[in-house]
Amino acid sequence: MKKYWKIGLSACLTIGLLTACNTKEEKIEQPSTEQQADAQVEEVTFPITMTDTIGNDITLEAPPERIVSLIPSNTEILFDLGLNDKIVGVNDFDDYPAEAAEKEKVGSMEFNIEKIIALTPDIVFAHESSMASLGGALDQLESAGVKVFVVADAKDFNETYTTIKQLGRATGKLPEAEKTIAEMKAKVAEIQAKLKDVEPKTVFVETSDEPEIYTAGKDTFMQEILDMIHAENIAADTKGWFKIDAEQIISKNPDVIVVTYDYVPDILTKIPQRAGFETITAVKNNAIVQVDESMTSRQGPRLADGLEELAKAIYPEVFE
Repeated sequence: MKKYWKIGLSACLTIGLLTACNTKEEKIEQPSTEQQADAQVEEVTFPITMTDTIGNDITLEAPPERIVSLIPSNTEILFDLGLNDKIVGVNDFDDYPAEAAEKEKVGSMEFNIEKIIALTPDIVFAHESSMASLGGALDQLESAGVKVFVVADAKDFNETYTTIKQLGRATGKLPEAEKTIAEMKAKVAEIQAKLKDVEPKTVFVETSDEPEIYTAGKDTFMQEILDMIHAENIAADTKGWFKIDAEQIISKNPDVIVVTYDYVPDILTKIPQRAGFETITAVKNNAIVQVDESMTSRQGPRLADGLEELAKAIYPEVFE
């Protein structure tokens, strides 16, 4: 069951990422000195009214003292902003940072609305990708006087930066949010500088084991990350997350196979044993690598770390 929930959550987090990005390196340029100065002097005063991604206006009289987060990416951002003592409820599957496991759990794909209300939060941070599972729960929460801010399903790094800034503004932690964004941008720039003249490699990203092998195609967050590090996705001719046949993988003959899941023990030794895989360049060169699934998919502060991990996995010779 865990396996299929993971696949589902990855799809929730990324299947909506439908904005093609032909000039990605331009989009993640470092801000100018003037822009950085502007960000540093920006202040947030309460009360504040903010509009969420579904068009609802939420007014906060003061920085929230009790916060519930309904998705791991929001939780990671909130902890990064230093709000540990303000967070009273999280998603059942929140696993980072370790302190998140100590918080009250309010559900995963479906939420315990009664428990959320009982926690008396000043605000609940929901996510656009979870709107289908929220259903009428949103109305129920609002009827109980609970303020819900729905965060957009970020389609790229820039939209992730916007999300971090939004949560920083809503919680009175805008300086901390700006610091996180600046650090992420600096790391992205450093990684891309190292890979500026790299010879592109073809890559297959595997998100679940056989018999139902899934991968990430175009218009996904993973596709953007691969584009940013000059890696060619062998599944880029198909849109979104989809099931792929082993024969297609063999015929595409990737230079590197990247595994993003960890629910199968010894998966890196099992993949080469699949019928016909011995002909794949990645198998011949022992270029089968495993990366952290949450770090390379969650729209939060660790995304730049995920970019670095993937870059090192595909181009280890550059980072030696």
